[in-house]
Amino acid sequence: MADEPQRFQTGDVVPQTGIYRVAHLAHRLPHEVVIFAGDHFPRCGKCANSVVFELVHAVQDLFQHTVRRVYELPVIEEQTMEEQKTEAEEENAS
Repeated sequence: MADEPQRFQTGDVVPQTGIYRVAHLAHRLPHEVVIFAGDHFPRCGKCANSVVFELVHAVQDLFQHTVRRVYELPVIEEQTMEEQKTEAEEENAS
């Protein structure tokens, strides 16, 4: 039987640099982010602390020379198919 993946919450210290799967409580599907060892797992701008992180792939010396740290996951509003269709039609009409 495989080991259960270790899960982390907002505010926990990141144990290892890597790609983490992020699961939000209800407002969006899981996605992946890069988080650096020693940082704290960020909160979500929409659901605050209702976020769970799971290490997908550990990485060594990632982005040694360029680092952009995110201290809060941004809110990304997802458009419905109907909204996308309407927006495309408006752009084509211009």
